[in-house]
Amino acid sequence: MILSMPISRNFKRRTLLVAAALTAATTPALAQTKTLLRISTPAVPDAWHAKMWTAFKETLDKSAPGEFDVQINLNASLFKQGAEPTAMARGNLELTSVSPADIAKLVPEFSIFTAGYILHNPAHQQKVFNGPIGAELFKTVSEKMDIAVLSTCYLGTRQLNLREARNVRTPADLRGIKLRMPGSKEWLFLGNALGATATPLAFGEVYLGLKTGTIDGQDNPLPSVRAAKFYEVTKQIVLTGHLVDSLFIAIANKTFQALTPAQRQKVSAAAQAAAAYNNEFTLKEESQLVEFFKKEGLQVSAPDVEAFRKAVQVAYQNSDYAKVWPKGLVERINAAE
Repeated sequence: MILSMPISRNFKRRTLLVAAALTAATTPALAQTKTLLRISTPAVPDAWHAKMWTAFKETLDKSAPGEFDVQINLNASLFKQGAEPTAMARGNLELTSVSPADIAKLVPEFSIFTAGYILHNPAHQQKVFNGPIGAELFKTVSEKMDIAVLSTCYLGTRQLNLREARNVRTPADLRGIKLRMPGSKEWLFLGNALGATATPLAFGEVYLGLKTGTIDGQDNPLPSVRAAKFYEVTKQIVLTGHLVDSLFIAIANKTFQALTPAQRQKVSAAAQAAAAYNNEFTLKEESQLVEFFKKEGLQVSAPDVEAFRKAVQVAYQNSDYAKVWPKGLVERINAAE
């Protein structure tokens, strides 16, 4: 009995050391089996199109436990707005939400969805992008941008938001207004078509720009106005309804093709779930926000929307943008109602 105690202790010690060594050797291997999915978006945390990425992650964790390492980066903290497609092409990013303007840089015909008053309402948007038109265009997007569109998100209907209240009935009433727009030529064209002086400014700089008077106004869907707190530094909402805005959840083709067929299905389903989450809550919030902004002291006005529609449509018809739109596409979009 006296001799057996040291032997027992040595045996236990060796057993523990072997177990620890095995754990150390196998843990990295197990961690490496997870597929990294980095997500970059300029969305602020309170926006539904930021929160939808949590829905994406939770859906994927549930359907494919332990298979993916989903990393969500908000506020353009990983890549600047508009730089995401390039990062995906270089293998530095797996997922993002890409806008029609981002796509139009490489797929010119997609600029039709940056034009004012093309899509009629959220339901029309979903019919267009979830039907044959969407399938054809997304195939071209995949070929030219090396990304796969997985789902379509309703970002909201864009309205005007002015620093100082004024009587706005027609585009002529916006003459001289420095209207912040995203920096692409498509966005700037739309701002000018509305009658204002389009001024490029990064989204993260808009609040300060409104506060200091660097810009006189900005355009965004109402949920984005609330999420970014632009109502704190503006006095008026003008309900022009000039663009039914979209975002597309997209994944790098290289990443998507490297997945197993079962994993592709699960990632696609998670993207659909994320879009459905975003769309449901965006629509719900949008219906309540006019009253919210009124309570916050903003004037909410309804202009002559038909005057805006005519002016914007004429501007596009006489532009180079319309020249690259496939023949008959406007009619097909209208028919998808």
